[in-house]
Amino acid sequence: MPFPGVACKRVFILGFDGAGAAPEQLKVPGIRRVFSQGAFTWKAQTAFPTISAECWGTMLHSVEPEQHRLTNDIVSREPYPEDSPYPSIFRLLREQRPEARMASFAEWAPINAGIIESNLGVHMATAHGDKLGRMISDYLRENDPTLLFMQLDGPDEGGHTHGYFTQGHYDAIEESDAVLGMVLDAIQREGMWEDSLILLTTDHGGGGGNPRSHGADHPLDKTIYWGCCGPMIARGRALSGQVYVADTAAVAAMALGLRTPDCWIGKIPEGLLQEQDA
Repeated sequence: MPFPGVACKRVFILGFDGAGAAPEQLKVPGIRRVFSQGAFTWKAQTAFPTISAECWGTMLHSVEPEQHRLTNDIVSREPYPEDSPYPSIFRLLREQRPEARMASFAEWAPINAGIIESNLGVHMATAHGDKLGRMISDYLRENDPTLLFMQLDGPDEGGHTHGYFTQGHYDAIEESDAVLGMVLDAIQREGMWEDSLILLTTDHGGGGGNPRSHGADHPLDKTIYWGCCGPMIARGRALSGQVYVADTAAVAAMALGLRTPDCWIGKIPEGLLQEQDA
């Protein structure tokens, strides 16, 4: 049974790395399947510096990089402090609902090793491409998670290799969208769609300061897509207000009925909820 006061039975946070807002102009049926049933924006903003560890850290811990202090170097060699005053959405869920089942599937291994706390009993796995999609599908066949996170690294690799907002970058995004489609199919097949929050986003874009890199305080680097669907989410609505990457954890916490710490900066975007319909 759902936890008292909970809007959704489970939350899926399904992310691409380095896609920016590029999917808006691409054939991405996976992303559009969710956005057509929920609320979305192609103009959300991410943290600065626009680097993976900083941005995924802000997404999952809902504080600025100055607080979580994660960098690509740190997450590659150190676990996230278990007693940090800046907990992730995973830690909030474990502390408030000890029985919850959680999972994280990531192509970029440092997310599991250095961004999510290691003492929470989160099922963690790393693989690439279709293999990761199949792993998630198999996992959902046997498990009903309260929180599942996915990160696909291909778009960022495509940007670094070919340049951001080039055909090579676009091809990589569409390939990752096919993996996303596998996961969405599994969610539907297992009967988990209707009572779940399904949230899609990316950590950063690129090409603003360097055609084949990211990290700049530039619209191409900072502007990202963001959207979700679920029982309490407005349907087919383009969000007109500001959405920030830190809002991701706040929306997940709301959907699961979790109390959020005062340090979290994430908010519920204006117009996101059905009850705000006039």
